[in-house]
Amino acid sequence: MSEANGRLAAVLDAAYTCFVRYGLKRTTMDDIAHEVGLSRPTLYLSVRNKDEAFAMVARRLLDRAAADAAEAAQSPGELTHRVTGVLETKLRLTITLNHDSPAHAQEFLSVGSRLLGTMISDYESSLADLVTTLLTDQVARADAAETAAILVALTFGLESDLTDPDIALGRLRRAVRLIIGGLMAPER
Repeated sequence: MSEANGRLAAVLDAAYTCFVRYGLKRTTMDDIAHEVGLSRPTLYLSVRNKDEAFAMVARRLLDRAAADAAEAAQSPGELTHRVTGVLETKLRLTITLNHDSPAHAQEFLSVGSRLLGTMISDYESSLADLVTTLLTDQVARADAAETAAILVALTFGLESDLTDPDIALGRLRRAVRLIIGGLMAPER
C-alpha cells in the first residue's frame, strides 16, 4: 500500500470514528485531523471536506458489505442459507452502525441523504439483484425478482427494532426459510 493510500485509509478510519461519535453535522475537519494525528493542511491532501470524507466512509462500508453479500451468494449450501447470508450482510451493517453510533447510524443508511441517496439505492438494488439471481435458478425470473424485493424490504423492516440484534437475525432466517419454502412448495 502506498503512503497516500495508507494515509487515506487512516483518514477514513478517523473520520468514521468522528462521524459515529459526533454525527455528520457536528464533526469538523479539525476533529478528523486531530483523531488521525495530522495537520489540517495534510488532511486536505486526502479529502477536500467533511462531506467528501463522509461519502468515502459510507462508500467503504457499503463496498465491504456488498463484497460480503457476493461472497455469501457464492457460498456452498442450500439456497435458503445463501439468500440469508446475502440479506444478513445488510442487517449486520445496520447492527454494527447502531452499536457504534445509536444516535447517528441512520445518517449512513438513509436513502434520503443528500450525500448518499444514490449510493444507498444502488447498494439496495445490488442486494435485490443478488437474491434474484439466486432464486432465478429455482423459479421464474418474475417470481424471483418479486420475492427478492419482498425479502429486501423485510430486511429493512427488521432494522426498525434492533434492541436485540439476535432476535432480528433469527427473524430474518425464519422469514427466508418460510418464504423460500413456500415459493418452492409444489402447487396443489
